[in-house]
Amino acid sequence: MVCTDFNVLTGMEIPGLGELPPRNWGVEHLSLTEQLLALLDAGVDQLGGETRPDLLVRAVRDGSVAEDRIDTSVRRVLRDKFRLGLFEDPYTDPEAAEALVGSPATRELGRRTQRRDTLRQLPERPAVYVENVDPAVAARYGRVVDRPQDADLAVVRLQAPYEQRESPLERHFHSGSLEFPADELRRLAELCATVPTAVDVFLDRPAVLTGLSDGAALLTGSFGVHDDLLLDVVFGRSAAEGVLPFDLPSSMKEVEASFEDVPFDTPNPLFRCGHRAADHD
Repeated sequence: MVCTDFNVLTGMEIPGLGELPPRNWGVEHLSLTEQLLALLDAGVDQLGGETRPDLLVRAVRDGSVAEDRIDTSVRRVLRDKFRLGLFEDPYTDPEAAEALVGSPATRELGRRTQRRDTLRQLPERPAVYVENVDPAVAARYGRVVDRPQDADLAVVRLQAPYEQRESPLERHFHSGSLEFPADELRRLAELCATVPTAVDVFLDRPAVLTGLSDGAALLTGSFGVHDDLLLDVVFGRSAAEGVLPFDLPSSMKEVEASFEDVPFDTPNPLFRCGHRAADHD
């Protein structure tokens, strides 16, 4: 079953993001009806995020689209719903959900899962310099200091790089270069040269970590892990068992030379999909 990206035909208003323009790149010169017919000819079954069903209704009524073509897509959509059992048990018990979501057992399961997200052991109870780590949490592991020069260890948490774009959707879902700015890399290199530094990068995007992997005493990628669970791994209180879910490219040049619709086609990724913490010493 093929579903389009949001608002490929018409723009739409998203609360908190504003007005989004249509994502009909390359066929802007065609009428909306012509764009719709091209989508159907390409095999699309569902228009994601569209608010103009009248376009399809009109196309069926004037004979531009056969009802059999609509039936074909409806059959595909309904087949998946039947496979998921949505017709046998379509409703959720809200009271049961309230008892399960956020329960002590599920929270502990989440913490155990997050604890498997990072790397190796480092000395316990040093003087610690932190960036983007809650100092109150870090104080449970060592004496927090204000300057790297006074620290035995630094722990730095970073957001994967992205560029500010004009489109509200691109601002919300980060876009642009995957490389850290040169000034930031120089700053981090100086920090790593001053004190052994554990660097954690929030990988909402497959960041280019070239330039960090050699200088950092510990380099981890995470997906929202809590500060205390990251520090448990940094200080050797728990082992890291994370598995990388995508390639981390070695440069934007290789990313730009790759195909958008072909996985794993950069020739020299810094870390390959499936990489495990134990694979890298």
